[in-house]
Amino acid sequence: MVAKQLAASGGLWLSLGGTEILVDPGPGSLVQATKRKLNPEKLSAIILSHRHLDHAADVNIMVEAMTEGGFKPRGRLFLPSDALQGEPVAFSYLREYLNGIEILAEGKSYSIGNVSFTTPVLHRHPVETYGMLFRVGGRSFSYIADTQYFNGLSASYASELLIINMVLAESRPIVYHLSIADVAKIVGELKPKVAIITHFGMNVWRLKPWQIAQDLSRQTGIKVVAARDGMRFNLSQLDD
Repeated sequence: MVAKQLAASGGLWLSLGGTEILVDPGPGSLVQATKRKLNPEKLSAIILSHRHLDHAADVNIMVEAMTEGGFKPRGRLFLPSDALQGEPVAFSYLREYLNGIEILAEGKSYSIGNVSFTTPVLHRHPVETYGMLFRVGGRSFSYIADTQYFNGLSASYASELLIINMVLAESRPIVYHLSIADVAKIVGELKPKVAIITHFGMNVWRLKPWQIAQDLSRQTGIKVVAARDGMRFNLSQLDD
């Protein structure tokens, strides 16, 4: 999917009461941002769920853009410890452009301006991976990043809005990603007001994610939406 760019891999841009945050800037993040008139110079933070290229390939250029090439140091970078080890995904010369780097860890809490978030549980994935539970202005929403399903996953992300990565059409024991059936179980357990499915694998794409979303809505009784390039979701829609 990333190589073919059937769906863009630029990540999630959060605009929360004046605080701008970029989550998982994969390949094409800068191009997608500028195409949609999103200004990286307004970012307060960049968050990586994990070091894999489809989530982190554009982290360095986005740090450059956020800090205007380092001439205006600003912002923080949040990432797992292994993203700075061995083959670091964030170049060392760029780190001085930032106001700080914070290491994600299981059960820790963080704040960015008026936004707080936690990384409640370590995911089951080949590299160190975390999802996030955000709180802002009395609202809560969660992002379940790449992981194999495990007991306790759902309970860690109770929120009004669920954004969840759904790579697989069917579970594959050696592939540490969520399937359609896994997502149905999680949505049914969490019962958010709205769930957004995203990060589709090729087999999911062939099955048409928007149709899968309709099936999941009928199955769970929860409004499920399939993400699409450039889609915007206003938290006020949770009151509809």
